[in-house]
Amino acid sequence: MNQAIELDRVFHALADPTRRAVLQRLTGGGAAVSELAAPFDMALPSFLQHLRVLEGCGLVRSQKSGRIRTYELAPEPLKAAEGWMADQRKHWERRLNQLDRYLEELKPLMDAKKKKEKR
Repeated sequence: MNQAIELDRVFHALADPTRRAVLQRLTGGGAAVSELAAPFDMALPSFLQHLRVLEGCGLVRSQKSGRIRTYELAPEPLKAAEGWMADQRKHWERRLNQLDRYLEELKPLMDAKKKKEKR
C-alpha cells in the first residue's frame, strides 16, 4: 500500500477519541472485546466499527480463541506516523529559524527608522 495512504488511515484512526482511548488501554497489554468496550457508552456494533478501523490501518491485531476475540497493540504504523511528524517538525523548525534570523536583521533597521521619526 502507498505510504501516504497508510499515513492517512493511521491519522484517521487517531482522530477519534474512542480509538485513542482503546490504543491507550492496549499499551498495558492485550484485552478481549468485552473488556475494551466496557468503558464506552455505545452499542457493541458501533464499538466494533472502531476496532475494525484500528485493525484496518494496522494499529491493532486480533486473535480469536474459542468465542473470545483478543486485541493487542501493533505499534509499527505509529512509528511511520512519528517519522512523518519528525520530518515536518524539522522542516518547520528550519523555516521558523530562517524567519527569526530575518526579523533579527530587520530589527536594527526598524529601530533606526523609529529614531529618525522621533526627530
